[in-house]
Amino acid sequence: MPAARTIASASLSVLLGAFAFIPPAEAQDYPARAVKFIVPFGAGGPADVFTRQIAQRLSEQFKQPFVVEVRSGAGAIIGTDAVAKSAPDGYTLLVMANAQTTTESLVPNRPYNLMRDFVAVAGLNISDLLMVVHPSVPAKDVREFIAFAKSNPGKVNYASSGNGSPYHMAGELFKTMTGTTMQHVPYRGSTQARVDVIGGQVHAMFDAITVVSPNVQAGQVRALGTTGLRRTAVMPDVPTVAESGLPGYDATIWLGVMAPTGTPKPIVDWLNAEINKVINRPDIREAWAKQGAEPMVMTPAEFDGFTRRDIEKWAAVVKASGMKVE
Repeated sequence: MPAARTIASASLSVLLGAFAFIPPAEAQDYPARAVKFIVPFGAGGPADVFTRQIAQRLSEQFKQPFVVEVRSGAGAIIGTDAVAKSAPDGYTLLVMANAQTTTESLVPNRPYNLMRDFVAVAGLNISDLLMVVHPSVPAKDVREFIAFAKSNPGKVNYASSGNGSPYHMAGELFKTMTGTTMQHVPYRGSTQARVDVIGGQVHAMFDAITVVSPNVQAGQVRALGTTGLRRTAVMPDVPTVAESGLPGYDATIWLGVMAPTGTPKPIVDWLNAEINKVINRPDIREAWAKQGAEPMVMTPAEFDGFTRRDIEKWAAVVKASGMKVE
């Protein structure tokens, strides 16, 4: 008889466990129509490309369209605001990056508040930048570059793809941590910025590693360090900025997904689980690794905390540097 009770108890536990995994009603019929990922950055950029890879696989898996809509402008504010004003039903999602977390402190009059008007859904990926200088710069590593900048106050400059961009913020973090007074030279996009560093019109730049690495190999620019906390597989022989002269330096670029506040939690959890499955796929991991990107697998709560910490980090840099964006 005790054995019978044990078997009955085990069977009940299995049955209850099975019911526990039945999705709530809000998620059972989702998605019933097309789901839009709004990308508030330029067409053809990393956010656009990586999101389309995810959308394609979700569409194939669930036989519903997952589409990507590029709505760029005003430093990602236009597209972000459009999602903030969308119905909180899981059918309009925001693709975000640290460009939006810096905007929280750089643009006080924006029409939304990131952590008030959105809920975290999932991380997508994270990747390093590469600090490069023109070959004429008399610095072979980060320590020598810091010394060069300090011995030429206000005369050393660095390029970026625009005010408030991750490339700009990487430079401002570098200035804040080193106490140097480099001049920022903003461009409308990273292509012309890179051209002018190669041409010697600008001393340095923090650039996307997979884009600028061919220029390093061609000897057009010199790599001083990658910007993450550990070396990247794309350029394993290049030390991090942190290990080569500036301990604690960390200025990666990352992507994630958020939804309008009020989106039902079962739908948020469903999206999180399915996005994590996609970014964990071997083909996705392999493709992203070649581009220097690493999947950022997180729960909604973990991505929420990650985003809040990023907002605080860049707010401190903005305050210390006195940065302003008109």
